[in-house]
Amino acid sequence: MVDHSAEVNGVVCSVPTAIAVTSSDLVLPPHDRQTPPAVVQPQETLEASLYGMHALIEQHGYVIALHSSSDASAVTRRLHTVRSVLESDRIALLGVDLPPLGVALLAQQLRQLSVCDFSPGVLASSVRLLAHYIYAGALLGSVAKLDRVPVTLKSHAKSWLPGAQFAVLANPRPQLVRLHTADEEPLAGPEFGTRLLVAQGPQPPSDWVTGSLAPAWQVQGSLPVPLPEGSVRWWGTGKLVEFAAGLCDVSVLYQLVSSVRRETCHWCGLELIGDRCGFCSAPLREPEPPPVRALPRGVT
Repeated sequence: MVDHSAEVNGVVCSVPTAIAVTSSDLVLPPHDRQTPPAVVQPQETLEASLYGMHALIEQHGYVIALHSSSDASAVTRRLHTVRSVLESDRIALLGVDLPPLGVALLAQQLRQLSVCDFSPGVLASSVRLLAHYIYAGALLGSVAKLDRVPVTLKSHAKSWLPGAQFAVLANPRPQLVRLHTADEEPLAGPEFGTRLLVAQGPQPPSDWVTGSLAPAWQVQGSLPVPLPEGSVRWWGTGKLVEFAAGLCDVSVLYQLVSSVRRETCHWCGLELIGDRCGFCSAPLREPEPPPVRALPRGVT
């Protein structure tokens, strides 16, 4: 199942496709020695970013760079500038609609799959598929500034009450639940085995995620990780515990991606799964309808 080489323009490369994230706090610890590290792009300056990205292309052949789709910061703009200046079709810039810890988990899954026998095109176009199976949310002390998930006026008002706590799921389906109330609902969880990542924010610790959510979701283990720097901004409060649950077994991830039919991008020629190329963003071309044959004379 695992192949450490990939063919790039007819040349066999002995290293996997590079996976990049926008900050070092989105690089999770590897599962094992086979999981390659992620790289950080862009760098602090445009010049360093250009040299760094060029070196990645030379070494790895292709680069998949993840960033938050809701982030229109200078970091994202610099990524697009780097690709434009290098005029390279080997850089996939993929915005994902996930909270920071969810982005980190997705990057880790791509790192695991990068050493498998998937082509760069399949790996890049698998991002949307993998993201659908990530359950990302947070325990919040306030939803007054939360704009990523629909919040009712009632919830906004109750967020000002002392000791209020809200369980929020951002992906794959938004959900907001006020905890410790008579009408409290369970937070919808995955129906498959996952590992739970937990990042504690800068406030008095809470064990609700590990003590209540983890058993309810029947996770196969939980791992404490540092809170990404962008989480406070994403969730609108520093009173939070962010969490993300997803598949961690590389064999299961491999089966998930390999079960999808592969196509060839009509624009750049790379393999893809789904309905859009991860590198050039060209949509999958619809099959042409069969030609209409004229009826023979005398047939109605």
